[in-house]
Amino acid sequence: MSRTGKKPVTVPSGVTASIADGQLSVKGPKGTLAMPLADEVTYSVEDGSIAVKPANDSKRARAFWGMQRTLIQNLITGVTEGYTKKLLITGVGYRANAQGKTLKLQLGYSHDVDFAVPEGIEIKTPDNTTVEISGIDKQQVGQVAAEIRRWRKPEPYKGKGIKYDGEFIFRKEGKKK
Repeated sequence: MSRTGKKPVTVPSGVTASIADGQLSVKGPKGTLAMPLADEVTYSVEDGSIAVKPANDSKRARAFWGMQRTLIQNLITGVTEGYTKKLLITGVGYRANAQGKTLKLQLGYSHDVDFAVPEGIEIKTPDNTTVEISGIDKQQVGQVAAEIRRWRKPEPYKGKGIKYDGEFIFRKEGKKK
């Protein structure tokens, strides 16, 4: 039994949720998000909450139950508060600069890396070693952060590269004389 799935998702004031054509649409102060509904789960929008229940007693329906509830919670949080990921750049000469819809990265390559910012994502650089990625879709914010990090992952000897804020890099000792 899913303990997560048992709790209904509360819909705060200023947010509207509707089910139509196999999609759940959530509209709030930051925008509108939609997700396709799984056939294994039944959804009901009641006064101030969204309830999720498995459609039958199959293992697949029970597996989808808690996940679908969490995805709905992510939609509601996205349209009310939004999501933010913070990347830290470490290394001599490594810099980032947001210029409109492009993020310019200098990561020790012979050329600058120009990263095109997708629709629905906002990138800020408070200083030249910090990149803040924000948006209403949790999956898209995480994906953009992973794509930027992929350009120069942190290495274990000096810790140079792009890492998430709060990420621990296990450092190796190196050679001993």
